[in-house]
Amino acid sequence: MTVPALPSFVEPCGHDIYAVDTGFHRPRFDAAYLVLHGGRAAIVDAGTNHAVPRILEALAALGLARDAVDWVIPTHVHLDHAGGVGLLVQELPAARVMAHPRAARHLVDPSQLWAGATAVYGEAEMRRNYGTLVPVPAERVDTSRDGLQLSLAGRTLEFADTPGHARHHHCLWDEASAGWFTGDTFGLSYREFDTARGAWLLPTSTPVQFDPEAMRVSVERLLARSPRSMFLTHYGRVGDVPRLGALLLALLDEMVALGRRVAALGDARHAALCEGLNTIYRRSLAEHGCTLAPEPLRQLLELDVELNAQGMAVWLDRESAGQP
Repeated sequence: MTVPALPSFVEPCGHDIYAVDTGFHRPRFDAAYLVLHGGRAAIVDAGTNHAVPRILEALAALGLARDAVDWVIPTHVHLDHAGGVGLLVQELPAARVMAHPRAARHLVDPSQLWAGATAVYGEAEMRRNYGTLVPVPAERVDTSRDGLQLSLAGRTLEFADTPGHARHHHCLWDEASAGWFTGDTFGLSYREFDTARGAWLLPTSTPVQFDPEAMRVSVERLLARSPRSMFLTHYGRVGDVPRLGALLLALLDEMVALGRRVAALGDARHAALCEGLNTIYRRSLAEHGCTLAPEPLRQLLELDVELNAQGMAVWLDRESAGQP
């Protein structure tokens, strides 16, 4: 199809896939994906409520009516991926939501989701970044299962249950591009860290369900299909998948080793986790050829260091208590 001029926040990824920069946090930080085929569309991840106008504008620019969207598919219900689903489907009369079976109830009744995220980010931050969560009508929500295949006008999309970042996480295999929509399972890759060697990425252990053993199994499962591309919510399409997979798993092992070392430090543990994560990521970035100055580097890593440390603490406490 001939693609018209697109808004600056829409990036073609090939194979009729488009990344929509949702505007969350900073440019090229958070993506929603439009998958087009045969005049129909699916949306994978939806960002926050503030992303809805951008997604609708992207659809219009691509010549698609709102009733051409068949599916809205959040990879999981963390709010930077699914906070805008309820508001979005109000604008898409034909769309159904395909959610992980552990996630569906939180889209229908987001009160618990809101409370959990507020405990991490605080009420003021929640209101500013996410607005008011809109429930999805229960009759418009379907649940995935491992191996489930959807047909988007003949284009096969297949679900894989991928715990590790969250228990309610699924990834989506797109046969046409030989690529996975990975949500947060395959980590975070910010374009500011790209060098002549390509992309760099890091695992994400955001609270509260980080499970490193499950994450390793999920990542290895994604890699086993020999994908040509990974479509990351944070951020964009990346290739060179075997190298990135090895990097991701190596950094995951370092994070686990760090957690074991500082597990018993009590009140000093959080600071030790943050310091250790900074050391791990900065060393890896230096090896990758990153030459960013210290202050921009600190700013780019700061949020993920803090959230990863919080998530690791929850994992360590759960492990210490003998909880699954």
